[in-house]
Amino acid sequence: MQAQPTPVEIRLRRQSRVLEVSFDDGSRFALPFEFLRVHSPSAEVKGHGPGQETLVLGKQSVGIRDVEAIGQYAVRLVFDDGHGSGLYTWTYLHELGRDQEALWARYLERVRQATAAG
Repeated sequence: MQAQPTPVEIRLRRQSRVLEVSFDDGSRFALPFEFLRVHSPSAEVKGHGPGQETLVLGKQSVGIRDVEAIGQYAVRLVFDDGHGSGLYTWTYLHELGRDQEALWARYLERVRQATAAG
């Protein structure tokens, strides 16, 4: 069984609006603030089960005020829109980076469908 990747460096780039995360497996990801906000692991966004996800809109200019370490397994991102309840575990951050392109495409398709229907 392979150990879960652990971040060796996390940098908050406010100017370019990305969170850079480098892992001990050699992977490195630049995760845009908007992407992190709309994929928050919080119950507010994820819901309490499959199919209960909330589509978060209008976060193109969201910022991150703070990155708080939670033990040796996660960070809490405090966004400037007041959201800060999701814990981004190392595994989840790695998955977001690894699957960023597919997740973002799925999100944009959901936005397109919602705005076409509304």
